[in-house]
Amino acid sequence: MVRIFGMLIGLFFTGWMLVTFVLGANEYVTNPPVKAVEYQFHLEPKEASFKSDGPLGKFDRQQLQRGFQVYKEVCAACHSLRLVAFRNLEELGYNEDEVKAIAANWPIPTPDIDPATGEMSSRPSLAADKFPKPFANDVAAGAANNNAIPPDLSLITKARHGGAPYIYSLLTGYQDPPAELPESSRPGPGLHYNPYFPNLNLAMASPIAGDDMVSYSDGTAATVDQMAMDVSAFLIWSAEPKLEERHQLGWAVIGFLLIATILAYLSFRTIWADVKAEKKKKEA
Repeated sequence: MVRIFGMLIGLFFTGWMLVTFVLGANEYVTNPPVKAVEYQFHLEPKEASFKSDGPLGKFDRQQLQRGFQVYKEVCAACHSLRLVAFRNLEELGYNEDEVKAIAANWPIPTPDIDPATGEMSSRPSLAADKFPKPFANDVAAGAANNNAIPPDLSLITKARHGGAPYIYSLLTGYQDPPAELPESSRPGPGLHYNPYFPNLNLAMASPIAGDDMVSYSDGTAATVDQMAMDVSAFLIWSAEPKLEERHQLGWAVIGFLLIATILAYLSFRTIWADVKAEKKKKEA
């Protein structure tokens, strides 16, 4: 009786699933899903290659310094870099004195507490300090940026799908909305059209609006494309400063595993050669 009852329940659920499948398939055929406007106009990141790409990739220190300059002069007014300390800039090729000077002259002071009064105050940054945030809190950041809070850039190339090519595409992708873009999807007040942004419109105006926004000390032409590539490379470093060491360690691990595999195979042949010889003797 229990077995029959269980079979009936199983048949009921099987039939219910079949009916649901048929109804869903019919609904899909008769009323196919319509892609949202964002899917029709959104573009995938442009092709962009960096010297740090691939298992043999290494950072271009000159490009990293140029990217840091773009961050300092263009991005730092709104975007924080809270996981990076000034002293980490030595990895970009700056010496100790240059790092101390960069920290001391940073336009945003480091928050501190006055030891005499116990009240909040500020002081010039030290090499050991992390980069100070441009806004005291998210409320202040939103109030200054059309209620949009600028994200921290420390791990931005890891946090965004597409990585550095996405950042590069976003920085160089600002344009007028196409004529066929529906009115409901056009940028409203304080918004800017960019097909590389997931919902097409973002509050951040084009940060690199034209050529020569910075003056590179190495003589490189500061075009929009060049500045976007340089700051994207710098943000790759900020997200993974130990990338070169990881690549080197990876090759060492591969070499170790290769040698270990060869030794294991030779040991296998040696051990089983004796076993096979004994087996043949017994069979003989």
